[in-house]
Parts: sequence; structure tokens; C-alpha cells
Amino acid sequence: MTAVPKTAMVLAAGLGTRMRPLTDDRPKALVEVGGRALIDHVLDRLAEAGVERAVVNVHWFADRLESHLAARGRGPEIVISDERTELLETGGGLKKAAALLGSDPVFVANIDSVWTDPKGDALNQLARLWNPSIMDAALLLARREGSIGFEGDGDFFLADDGRLTFRGDATEAPVAYMGVHICRPDYVADGPDGPFSLADLWRRSAAAGRLYGCVLDGDWMHVGDPQARDEAEAKLAGE
Repeated sequence: MTAVPKTAMVLAAGLGTRMRPLTDDRPKALVEVGGRALIDHVLDRLAEAGVERAVVNVHWFADRLESHLAARGRGPEIVISDERTELLETGGGLKKAAALLGSDPVFVANIDSVWTDPKGDALNQLARLWNPSIMDAALLLARREGSIGFEGDGDFFLADDGRLTFRGDATEAPVAYMGVHICRPDYVADGPDGPFSLADLWRRSAAAGRLYGCVLDGDWMHVGDPQARDEAEAKLAGE
């Protein structure tokens, strides 16, 4: 069995433009759902899974986010990757932080995903799937039905062995990326300098048969705008 990563990269540097006016005075990471900041939902999930150290990138209202993280008073240990001067997107942010992440596989997590986890096992399930000898990345996925705040037509088709293929020209696909994956930090080493998306690398990995995933046994809430925030609050209140 693959060990659960002890380190995570938390992508918290975005501008949160779709979340306005809630992000007029704060980063998206500090928008609250169910009485907790989005970033605390993610960090608490990671800590519960055994993550000891989280590298968090910051940009928009960076000082405010750093102050919040410093005052959290619980694990994981926080290390800041400073993107005040330039937003680097998902791939560029991971590449900039690589020196802080070490060489072992890491969780990479967005801050706009909240999920229910009846068995408390979602991140461990992903870690059990992860096999670096045949995978470049292992993605946690959600079924489109039952998801909150996801407007798209799905991202992937999932084979019985966990291998992923992109939706491509199909009108829809059954599962969507829900914001957490495992990869090695050096996965992005040959990416371009400056901003780039991890999706570009995932397409290459999928074509080589090295992109895998598993489906969340729970409900996913993509908290991308104020309406989705309100819907996620209602969902959590009813749990």
C-alpha cells in the first residue's frame, strides 16, 4: 500500500473574480462556508488524512491570508509560497513551490472544493490508488449528478482500471475533477517558465496512459461563486 503523502500544495493564490463581491476585501480562500474559511475546510481534511506540512501559495490579499494561517492554531504546519509579484496558475504555482515540497509525492489541492466524506476515507482512497510506476498523477473525481456549483459537461471518462481519458469531442463525460490530486513535485519540472495550467500536462499524461483517478464517495461542492457558496452552506446545514 502506498503511504499517504505527508506534504501538500494548497493552491490559494487566485483572484476569486467569480466570487465577487465576497472577495472585494479578502482572498477567495477566506470566504466562509458553514462558519469556516474555505482554506480551513481543505487544510483540516488534509490534516485528518495525515498531512503534516502544507505549502500555500498567496497573491490576492496575501497579508490577510498569511495572518489567518498564522493564527490557525492547528496542523498542518504552513509554509508560504509567495506569488505577490505574479500569478502563476496551477502548474506555474506548483513549479515555483517545488523546492519547498521536497521530492516525495504530494497532495495538490484547490481551495474552492468542499465535500462530504461519509467514510472519512476520500484522501486515503486516493493515496491507495497512487502508483508512481504507472502514473504521473492520480485525481480525485466527482460524479456530475449530485454535485453543487459545477456547471460543466464533465471532464473525464474513467476506465475500470482507473485510467482517465479526456472528454474530448464527446458532448458530456460522467466525472469531473473535484480539486485534489497526487503527483510528484518534479512532474512540472519541464513546464514553461511563468504561468501555465496543470491541465496541459494532464493531457499529455492521459495520452500516454499515465493519468488515473478514483471517484469520491460523497457529495462535492464546487464553491466558485456566491450562489454556489449559498448552496453549499445549505447542503452542509442539512447534513
